[in-house]
Amino acid sequence: MSLHSILRHELTPVTSSSLAGPSVVTPENIAHEPPKEKLDTSPKNEEVRSPELEGSSPEDIQRIFDVAPLNVTNKRRRLAITVLIVACNLMQMICNLIGIAGGLAISERLGVSGVHANWIGASYPLTQGTFVLISGRFGAVYGHKNMLMLGSLCLIVFTLVCGFCNNFIAFNVMRAISGIGGAFIMPNAVAMIGITNPPGFVRNLSLAFFGASAPIGGFLGALITGGFLQSAPMVWLFVFLAILTLIVTIPLWALLPREVPVDRNGKIDWIGSVLSLGGLIVFNVVWNQAPAVGWADAQIISTIIVSVALFIGYYVWEHYFSTDPIMPLSIFKAPSFTPLIFVVLLNFMAAGSLIWYTVLWQQEIRHWTPMQFAYGYTPFGVGGALATFLAAYLIPRVSAQWILAMGASCMLIASLLIATMPEQQPYWYQVFPSTAISSLSPDLTYTAAQIIASNSVNRKQQGIAGSLIGSLLLYGTGLGIGLASTVEAEVGKGKEPVVGYRAALYFTVALCVVALIIDIGFVRLVHDNREGWEDPADVDPADEVTAPVATGTELRDLQPQLEQR
Repeated sequence: MSLHSILRHELTPVTSSSLAGPSVVTPENIAHEPPKEKLDTSPKNEEVRSPELEGSSPEDIQRIFDVAPLNVTNKRRRLAITVLIVACNLMQMICNLIGIAGGLAISERLGVSGVHANWIGASYPLTQGTFVLISGRFGAVYGHKNMLMLGSLCLIVFTLVCGFCNNFIAFNVMRAISGIGGAFIMPNAVAMIGITNPPGFVRNLSLAFFGASAPIGGFLGALITGGFLQSAPMVWLFVFLAILTLIVTIPLWALLPREVPVDRNGKIDWIGSVLSLGGLIVFNVVWNQAPAVGWADAQIISTIIVSVALFIGYYVWEHYFSTDPIMPLSIFKAPSFTPLIFVVLLNFMAAGSLIWYTVLWQQEIRHWTPMQFAYGYTPFGVGGALATFLAAYLIPRVSAQWILAMGASCMLIASLLIATMPEQQPYWYQVFPSTAISSLSPDLTYTAAQIIASNSVNRKQQGIAGSLIGSLLLYGTGLGIGLASTVEAEVGKGKEPVVGYRAALYFTVALCVVALIIDIGFVRLVHDNREGWEDPADVDPADEVTAPVATGTELRDLQPQLEQR
């Protein structure tokens, strides 16, 4: 790379104490520091300021190349890190889906059944979707690597504790805490992928693999849950998952290089965090508890009032008082970004509701075992994995508006198939096509939204963008189960269970219709065909891997020409 290009991208200059060998730049001495004001190019430490170089022609500076990369990660190590990051996310997705795939069986073993069973499926995504909102900011301040490892440790410990819980409430509390671990994994893993890889094919492909871990994790979660619950005590399911997560975490910790946080001098907005987390948790609890106790219960009414008050307080604080907001409101000013958020949220609410009521229908009405459901869920894992790569292929070619429309349409068709099927029917008639079609929706939606969000913000906001999209996915799943359960409880009072199930599924259809209308009517995001960072401040010397490292000899050759100017 020429010096002209270096100046154009505003790369960090190097102060060299010796010209006997290559200039060495390490994370310890300049990682993420502001550009220095002068470039030392001779043993006499003569100043060469950038204005003096602006007139240099390419011929004068043709021997000047890029500075040394900020990190020393080679391609093989980077590949290994990416694979382990994907595997780490795979494990937290497995832990998420065991509550849905095995929700009925686990609740029965804990002595609870009926409308309370939805807590088994909702407790993990409740906290996972809530805390993911702040975990990206924590990663920016304290290091994405540190937060990723903290999340993995939390997931390991409390997943293990879940296996030894014999009380329904205690089990759900432990599941909720393990969900916090999952919340700290997802956005920080996405941020590390985004920071490591500039916008372009490599990043899109990496995010596609990352997105594929969600459907594959869902399928593996159903398979592992069915196998253990059918043949072994429940405790061994959670022991196995904790050990498997530990096996992934240890080598990832060993391979990840030491990290300098992108905003190490930043602050955490603790007041905003408390207000936002409190509002989201209380709001979700209301919708998941109301089906069991009824909306006339005074506790439910007072709780929802508290949640609304917390949301209002959060907005006022973030807009008027906070100097370091956990979710800058300016991030919503991008064209079509707000309607995009609603489309994604509604899609994932529908996805959570559809999966939950497919499980209930197959296990309660058709008397499937958890293992049989795992077999029937196979098309979701296969189709979902393929959908992530399809989304990565479509991103630079098709407007995101239509990619999201594909996702909403797939979920709409899948929900209609389940909502209209008779009580008893062969799997292949409607459940199989519904499972296969629905597998395309979450991954088309998630991958498109994650790539758009990642490419819409600078490096410093990668964790925030990852937190937002991850929050919509995870929080929407739990919220969808709660809202659909409310519809089931109200419509199905005193009637056959299938009546309530069908009502909840038609509610899911309505969510898809609204998402499709918002998408077609308000989302206008063009296709993305960038290669590299557009903002010069975001360029990292490590990105320019094709250029040789600058040496003192090369810099010395330019010095006489600069002095003549």
